[in-house]
Amino acid sequence: MIPVVALVGRPNVGKSTLFNRLTRTRDALVADFPGLTRDRKYGRAEVEGHEFIIIDTGGIDGTEEGVETHMAAQSLQAIEEADIVLFMVDARSGLMPADEGIAKHLRSRKKKTYLVANKTDGIDVTTAIGDFYSLGLGEIHPIAASHGRGVTQLIEQSLKPFIGEVEEDVELTEEEENAAYWAELEAQSELDEDEEDDFDPTTLPIKLAIVGRPNVGKSTLTNRILGEDRVIVFDMPGTTRDSIYIPMERDEREYILIDTAGVRKRGKVTETVEKFSVIKTLQAIEDANVVLLVIDAREGISDQDLSLLGFILNAGRSLVIAVNKWDGMKPEDREHVKDMLELRLGFIDFARIHFISALHGSGVGNLFESVQEAYESATRRVGTALLTRIMKMAEDEHQPPLIRGRRVKMKYAHAGGHNPPIVVIHGNQVSDLPDSYKRYLMNYFRRSLQVMGTPIRILFKEGENPYADKKNKLTPTQLRKRKRLMQHMKKR
Repeated sequence: MIPVVALVGRPNVGKSTLFNRLTRTRDALVADFPGLTRDRKYGRAEVEGHEFIIIDTGGIDGTEEGVETHMAAQSLQAIEEADIVLFMVDARSGLMPADEGIAKHLRSRKKKTYLVANKTDGIDVTTAIGDFYSLGLGEIHPIAASHGRGVTQLIEQSLKPFIGEVEEDVELTEEEENAAYWAELEAQSELDEDEEDDFDPTTLPIKLAIVGRPNVGKSTLTNRILGEDRVIVFDMPGTTRDSIYIPMERDEREYILIDTAGVRKRGKVTETVEKFSVIKTLQAIEDANVVLLVIDAREGISDQDLSLLGFILNAGRSLVIAVNKWDGMKPEDREHVKDMLELRLGFIDFARIHFISALHGSGVGNLFESVQEAYESATRRVGTALLTRIMKMAEDEHQPPLIRGRRVKMKYAHAGGHNPPIVVIHGNQVSDLPDSYKRYLMNYFRRSLQVMGTPIRILFKEGENPYADKKNKLTPTQLRKRKRLMQHMKKR
């Protein structure tokens, strides 16, 4: 099972900076003042091929009042959820009373804890970290999260208990390799059949998150869809505070609408309640099957729209775009908006775009056709045989390039997940394929499978050795040959 790592500590010790470095994102809000992270934030990270889930938390400073109490509770809950705790302290600030309180709690929980001294760049590390030994948590791991120094070593050491020993691989003959390939292919086909029997996406309600910047018409659209004023609507940004989950049925299909607070620019998020709303919006995207992104036609595509799109794509969610407030626009203005959409949204050509008026209802009815299409594309099960055939067709039309003088050998492909659809390609040197060829394969699979409304991901896995769990024992013939070779080398 993938290990869970929690980052805990006082506010402003660098937890979010380390979170962002490990997840290679800017998901956690980062600024140089305490208390910016309020709720737990989850991310998936990978260091030196080892995957783990990481939790970023708010801080515990010993003076919890109001929302600070919530922040402390979030940190304590993260400790309970984690397999490993990285307790971060500030090497520049030195030992604080809150550090001692956190250490006392960690010792009582008996969690596997690593004491991490951050912000060690440019200082005498030995002198700076000396006081922290009094916390009674053993070895101190100095890092500089903002520059990445010491981070890889820290993660590798903390994950050691979860990394199994790897035996020496045995070189296979071509005949053995082919036999192993067909055995794997047959086994994967049987798994496909079992999954088909166990899963029927049509029996589940489609969770549809309606997201966008403040005042683009999300709540108006929700009320139009429901036919009633279920959500507070005023002509001012940010009137919806929390995500609202609303069950509904349309054309004999069940849905759960998730209406969210608008995501505004980070600099404008000043109230505590709005920080919570931003997090809830991002959580709603994670929770949804399909995301309906509402854009204001009169304001055009903003950088914040693009940031939100990036989060949706990273989460792998299906996507439908609604360009709202289309009514009353002049023909030349409409053409300008369409040109801008084509220019700035060319990277998501798989998503349907609808031009609507949530206030008057024009174009709203067509949204659900695209929502269903996106959901069906994201949850459709495709067998190993078909995916392998498509892979071979792509290979025949455009051979992969040579890597270090050798042709990359793609063996077979199978489904690795859904929502988003994931195709796993096995072979030799496949992870070394250039990005251009990986994009070619992704687009080829998309066209062949007629995937619409959802991103598609391709993972590459080096060919597994069926003898990898066996000791490398030489046969008597191989031993005699080895002995003769050694004798020959000694005579030279």
